[in-house]
Amino acid sequence: MRKRPQGFRPRARSLPSVALRSHERWATDLTHVWCGKDRRASLAVIIDCCTREILGWRLSDNGSSKTAKEALVYRLGALGRVQQPLVLRSDNGLVFSSRHYTGTVKAYGLPQEFTTPYSPE
Repeated sequence: MRKRPQGFRPRARSLPSVALRSHERWATDLTHVWCGKDRRASLAVIIDCCTREILGWRLSDNGSSKTAKEALVYRLGALGRVQQPLVLRSDNGLVFSSRHYTGTVKAYGLPQEFTTPYSPE
């Protein structure tokens, strides 16, 4: 089995996430929701850390990096760089550290921040 290369990931401080103004920091995560008796789907959500407003979401039958990327593209539209300073925060999941997702985040010009392990707040 091939071992993943270990690189530097900018970690957020273990303090509570406080954004003083809207569109300063966005948080994203992926969760599973049950759809019927024996079926589940993956829901990728982007929220504003200041207002707690849902900015973008995507529901899919698989929890791939494509689902998380589509939620980001849903919010920001066609690829173009973001003009205002904005930080995108996520956990250490494989979806958010994949090449597919990080390539899209870099194309928008967003700095990506990862939470410290075992501290979701």
